[in-house]
Amino acid sequence: MNYKSDICKNIFRGYDIRGIYPGEIDEDTAYTIGLGFGSYIKSIGKTTCVIGHDNRLSGVSLYSALMQGILETGIDIISLGLCTTPMYYYACIKLNVYSGVMVTASHNPKDDNGFKFAFDEKGNCKGQEIQDFLEYILKGDFSKGLGKVTDYDITPDYLDLFRNNFSFGDRRVKVVVDPGNGTSSVIVKKLYDLFPIDVTYINDESDGTFPNHHPDPCVEANLEQLKQKVLEIGADVGVSFDGDGDRMGMVSNTAKFIPTDKYMIMIVRDIINKVSKKEFLCDVKCSKSFSDEVEKLGGKCITYRTGNSYTKAAVRDMDLAFGGELSGHVYFRDRWPGFDSGLYAGLRLLEILSNTSKNVEELLEGINEYYSTEELKFKSSDDVKFGIIDKILEYVKSKNYNYLDIDGVKVLFDDGWALVRASNTGPNITVRFEANTEERLAALQKEFIDLIEEYNK
Repeated sequence: MNYKSDICKNIFRGYDIRGIYPGEIDEDTAYTIGLGFGSYIKSIGKTTCVIGHDNRLSGVSLYSALMQGILETGIDIISLGLCTTPMYYYACIKLNVYSGVMVTASHNPKDDNGFKFAFDEKGNCKGQEIQDFLEYILKGDFSKGLGKVTDYDITPDYLDLFRNNFSFGDRRVKVVVDPGNGTSSVIVKKLYDLFPIDVTYINDESDGTFPNHHPDPCVEANLEQLKQKVLEIGADVGVSFDGDGDRMGMVSNTAKFIPTDKYMIMIVRDIINKVSKKEFLCDVKCSKSFSDEVEKLGGKCITYRTGNSYTKAAVRDMDLAFGGELSGHVYFRDRWPGFDSGLYAGLRLLEILSNTSKNVEELLEGINEYYSTEELKFKSSDDVKFGIIDKILEYVKSKNYNYLDIDGVKVLFDDGWALVRASNTGPNITVRFEANTEERLAALQKEFIDLIEEYNK
């Protein structure tokens, strides 16, 4: 392995390190990141870290290279091997070792890979911390030493964490589970078999090429097989997980796609009278339906910037019982350690269903409905996309529109909103719109998409 002085800077993104293998991320990149990570945590007094990898085809070789770099700095490694990101998170908690790296590209395409990493108890690095880490690596001033590796199987502890967490009712819920051939495939059957539910699995063989559909369960187009199976067997619900297992998507018994913000409404309705602090967090992409419902129930909604590293830290730092974001990351702290797990999120829904005669759509009755788009993406290179957002902010100010700029630009109107932001996980500008009427929704889309296309030439 060789130190890579010309490491690709664009892979150092807003929430993690992520890029295409092997063009942007290769074994020398992983080795260099290992040298930097080990040296940095050593400089702040750490001696040990936890590492794991998901089931992408490049995972094993990148993991080995990362490990070599870390060991050469004198840091000891607790090696989890193949695991989901939530299993990695729990290993850090269980072992009380909060410095760690997870080799994963989450829901990105099969040829991508990357690294989620934490230096200490603050959790995953994000924003400026990641840029500062890049600068630290580029200096090339690394520690020397000889660390040792200890293999650790987190599976038994992880199963125990779930085992006594639930109170299922008399109704035996019929569910279709689609791990999407992602890393959840290695644990889902052991886990879901612990509970009194009737499970049918599809795409449940671990395969890092994701042969059946893209591993993002919050994009409706990726759930067609799940919908078909739910209708075929008359299931009560269908759930799906992303590539590394920290997010969940779902469909109802009629195969209707249920976005995460509506899932969050069902959770808040279930727990609001069971928790003392009735404040809940959502990200800027969530529908107004969520904040409306929280307020109707007598709670307070906190709107926050998008990004797993940000929203999870905010739910913890604000001491909230629950929060989440539209992308499928949700965080329970009422009786769970607070990290995002798609498998846990699915079981919380199944528990609710087991204690009622209602179906999913009936559980959502009475919410305020709006017309909204999915999250739309426009290709824009990493070196220009933030400048486009700046121009849109100037336009919004020139129009005297009401807006939030905690994450891109969210323009607030009495009858709807428009969100335009630079993606932190890829070369895209992402947008979402919501309005009281279809006509207003179309007008908002035209106004802001025209701007994007004008500025993105």
